Amino acid sequence: MTRRRFWSLRPASTGEATDAILANLLLHWFPARMRLTSIAWTPSFWLGTVTWVLFVLLLLSGLPLMVFYVPSTREAYQSIKDIEHVVSFGWWIRAAHRIAAHLMVIVVSLHLVRVFLTGAYKNAGQREQHREWNWVIGVAMLVGTLLLSFTGYLLPWDQLAFWAVTVSMNIVSSTLLVGPAIRDALIGGREIGQTALMRFYLLHIVVVPIAMAVLFAYHMWRVRKDGGLARGDAPQDAAEVVVAIPAVARRVTVVALLTWLVVTVLALVIPSPLEEAANALVTPNPAKAPWYFLWLQEIVADTTVRIGSVAVNGAFIGGVVLPMALLVLLTLWPWLDRSPAATVGATLPRERRTQVLVFIAIAAIVIVLTGVGLLRGPSWQFYWPWQPWANVPTRF
Repeated sequence: MTRRRFWSLRPASTGEATDAILANLLLHWFPARMRLTSIAWTPSFWLGTVTWVLFVLLLLSGLPLMVFYVPSTREAYQSIKDIEHVVSFGWWIRAAHRIAAHLMVIVVSLHLVRVFLTGAYKNAGQREQHREWNWVIGVAMLVGTLLLSFTGYLLPWDQLAFWAVTVSMNIVSSTLLVGPAIRDALIGGREIGQTALMRFYLLHIVVVPIAMAVLFAYHMWRVRKDGGLARGDAPQDAAEVVVAIPAVARRVTVVALLTWLVVTVLALVIPSPLEEAANALVTPNPAKAPWYFLWLQEIVADTTVRIGSVAVNGAFIGGVVLPMALLVLLTLWPWLDRSPAATVGATLPRERRTQVLVFIAIAAIVIVLTGVGLLRGPSWQFYWPWQPWANVPTRF
């Protein structure tokens, strides 16, 4: 008997549900059967799915922007103005692209935090697992997300973008031995110009998206191979297991629609900034890095001091040593964590309480420093949101 149309959307049996998953690229990422707790809203908050939806939204919104954008220092700024004021709904497309990029940085960070707090990077159960390597892939995806957002920051070619990238490149160049080489490789020389714009453009639309897509595909495959959501205990009875389809499909659809709705509403109420055209001869006061790097800029400012006749290089300490140490420690942590397998999937277990509290403290410091950086005004002075900025002349 011929199968009914759309049978995979509403399978009539467990066998049909399994066939539907095997025949569908998207659904094949999920096991044929899953725990009820794994598809609930609270354990993972579906942050991984939200990240994927935001990435797809970035690709979809980036395609029309790529058509109208001109990667030239002479025409980039004007092409952005045309997108904002001439292209039909161009302002909304650009705003949605920008909001999705910022949200992706936040959601990927939250996803990493969730995995750490529950110890989901540890292996548990009888089957062979390699969750620690999937954690490394997750850290790489966080770095890739930051690069994706950072490489797009320069493209408007206005004062905000130009000097944010300039500040960031100055921090990069402070790395001993390799710093200047990395800066020159990114911007194609000592100054940010046409070569830098073209390299950032190609990184933004080709290199980083392809790398992120590959990492994401492997990440999802690895989750599938390791048995789905990490849990330290086995299911007690068959009632804890549910056929994944159509339950997962419904939840993925709801998450995708809600994510799209949030991006749409925020794009309508939060306009995309566009300052004057980039001018290397006029330095704004203050000149800030992108918001997700403000905590590093704040550390750089706080550690740039002079002790007697010795000048402390804050850019090297705060911009290179501390973040690199945190990144290396974060990458290697699955092999350093010696807590028992029973703590996998549990929030704040006694055996992991100390490391979790230290992690929360570090995350809180990053958030506080970012907030302080957002409140910095002219001459890097602290201003409350309701305080007017001092009339400090722009540096030439």
